[in-house]
Amino acid sequence: MARITVVPVMLILIFFQHKTLFSSSLTSGQQYVVDALGLHNILWVTKNESRVILSWNNNLTKEETEKYTVKYILSYKFFNTTHERKERLQKKKKIIRLELHSGFNAKVKTQLFAKETEEVIKESGWTEFTYKAPPVYIQNLSCIIYNISFFNCTWHIKAEAPEDIEIFFSYRHVGKDFECQQYMKNSRKKNIGCHMKEMYFQPSRKINLNITIRDVRNNSRGLSYYKAFTPQTIEKLNPPINVSVSLENRSIKIHWKPPPTIGSASNKCFLYQVKITDRKIVDVTAEKYEYPFHKPANKCAAQVRVKKEICIRNKIWSEWSEPVFIHNEKTVDIMLLSLTLFCLLIFLGGLLICACRRYRCLEVITMPVPHPSDNIKTWLAADETHHQKQMSIKMEMHSEATMGISEESGEENVQQQKCLKESGLEDL
Repeated sequence: MARITVVPVMLILIFFQHKTLFSSSLTSGQQYVVDALGLHNILWVTKNESRVILSWNNNLTKEETEKYTVKYILSYKFFNTTHERKERLQKKKKIIRLELHSGFNAKVKTQLFAKETEEVIKESGWTEFTYKAPPVYIQNLSCIIYNISFFNCTWHIKAEAPEDIEIFFSYRHVGKDFECQQYMKNSRKKNIGCHMKEMYFQPSRKINLNITIRDVRNNSRGLSYYKAFTPQTIEKLNPPINVSVSLENRSIKIHWKPPPTIGSASNKCFLYQVKITDRKIVDVTAEKYEYPFHKPANKCAAQVRVKKEICIRNKIWSEWSEPVFIHNEKTVDIMLLSLTLFCLLIFLGGLLICACRRYRCLEVITMPVPHPSDNIKTWLAADETHHQKQMSIKMEMHSEATMGISEESGEENVQQQKCLKESGLEDL
């Protein structure tokens, strides 16, 4: 009798407890979520090259699907990663691209929403699934496009990879397949990268990479790994061009132009960074930058780099542009004057050198004085002997003439004295 009375009492207590919970949930403004024991999902996968199509189904009736809005929460995480991806879907399938992953863990649950209020009415528990793919022997795949038409991809080979594997690279773009032009190899002669040039890309069409690994020893069918890129997301731009700097009204003004690109060249697509000596790097969206500089240093440099940020997400910065130096006005005047004088001296020096070469001035100045030969010495000695003979003859003739003159002068004196005596003038 005691057992019979206990059961109705327990039922009454449970009824009042549920009634109290239901009334409290209504008063708090929250829709009461019905127990999810009636909902469950079934998961299965379909393999399609690098893609896994994950599908599921539930046990909802036709009336429930018409009465409520049905949505699914999918959560999945690749092996050896910590990032969990979570999505809310209305379709009962999801395409998961494996890329270089060897599998994933996934779970899904169903939710019913009221069509009027979009509040959860009913939901299932999680249904979990694990997918294991064939082993992956490469890692750290990285690709970059630079100089508009150059394309590089590199990867690392895992330590557990077989010794006799061969790695081949190709990609598909705009409906065409392209084989690697030039492989990069490691010390073991294994392909660890590919370099291609003069390639042209359409920015809106994806690049689908295909890396195939074959085991030469087993001669088995190769494993293929796939990865897709949008060209603009892996493009490394060249530095900005025509960078110029001016110092006006106690402020520095820097101007530049965007570099060529394979995608949109709209001003709104680029994000710039400006670096000035002893200043913090500044993000700029325009093609100019200006800031006050009340006491400019004697010399500082400005550089600019760029990447695409707004039109499309790109994490690769260009290299810094060549430094453009900023000077105050006095320093600029002195430098210009010094540079002008230096150029003038170089010009005049060049003219002088050309004139000396033209008129052989240097040859005349540097010409050595020749020494007299033996013949010249003999001729000079003979000439000197002849000259001495001539001089001795002249001296003899002169002495004879002098003696003759003295004799004649003596006779004249005797005659003069005779004449004086005769004339009687001698006494005078």
